[in-house]
Amino acid sequence: MKLGLMLGYSGAEMRLPIERVQLAERLGYDSVWTAEAYGSDAITPLAYIAAHTERIRLGTAVIQLAGRTPANAAMSMATVDKLAGGNRVICGIGVSGPQIVEGWYGQPWGRPYYRMRDYVQIMKKIFAREEPVSHEGEEISLPYTGPGAMGVGKPLKSILHMNPDIPIWLGTGMESTVRLTAEIADGWLPLGYVPESAPLYERWIGEGLARSGRRRDQFEIQAMSQVEVTDDVQSALDRLKPGIALYVGGMGHRNKNFHKEMMVRRGFGEAAERIQELYLAKRKDEAIAAVPDEFVDQGALVGPEERIRKRFRAWEDSGASGLTISGDERAIRFMAECARLNFAAD
Repeated sequence: MKLGLMLGYSGAEMRLPIERVQLAERLGYDSVWTAEAYGSDAITPLAYIAAHTERIRLGTAVIQLAGRTPANAAMSMATVDKLAGGNRVICGIGVSGPQIVEGWYGQPWGRPYYRMRDYVQIMKKIFAREEPVSHEGEEISLPYTGPGAMGVGKPLKSILHMNPDIPIWLGTGMESTVRLTAEIADGWLPLGYVPESAPLYERWIGEGLARSGRRRDQFEIQAMSQVEVTDDVQSALDRLKPGIALYVGGMGHRNKNFHKEMMVRRGFGEAAERIQELYLAKRKDEAIAAVPDEFVDQGALVGPEERIRKRFRAWEDSGASGLTISGDERAIRFMAECARLNFAAD
């Protein structure tokens, strides 16, 4: 199983733990991932990381679709790919949620399924440079001919000779969008994927791949997990609960929260409703306490080394091709050891 390192997005001050990234690269990690919400962006840090590394793949998990046109996303990712020496960039894209799309970017939520399809198809046309790009989509068209158009737009071809094989991965979780991901994307950044829920997605993935005529081994799945090596399992689980409560309870509208829906799909519907109710009532401490230990434990790798080794084997058998971890230097080193030992055993 390929290992990735998650950096996420920055807090109030912009910091990149470049030493950890370099350590991960030396230990054989396959990829490093950045993210964005409504502060630091996900692409700029990759250029900095590229200048301080040699081999590790550089991925976004994810850039927000509403934040850039597909042409701008293609230009940005292709530029970083060239600066990094080529064949290192992975463009991970997600739709975010209506609160950010409409509140931060000032765009209508619209029909994200069709927007995602158009977005990926346009980016692939731009990367390929086979001809000037035109696209008649359900949500996005090039050239633009809608309200306010002068009618003089023309199809264009990228000046930069881009890598035509820059992989595009999608961050999705619902049945229709997971199926779409397997149909049009090169990989999947699943929301809330754990070994226990993996079988749920196999039919959706299979149907999407069948539409594109691809095999299962031509599609990458990069799951994600927090890692903490410790003898105090309960304290480790408790430290992860505030983040879960935030996303399930407060990241999204009461009637449109993908993190809450994911928790329901994993069989924790009653807890999800309770967490959201408490969080929106500003009873955050109670919302945190309502996060079930079992839910946290399914998605994390915490505890003594032997406990983590055993659980990591379940991740390797889940169908995911990669696992992106968040953790300190000890966690980074230990997971590299786990991956090597399991590979040798196989």
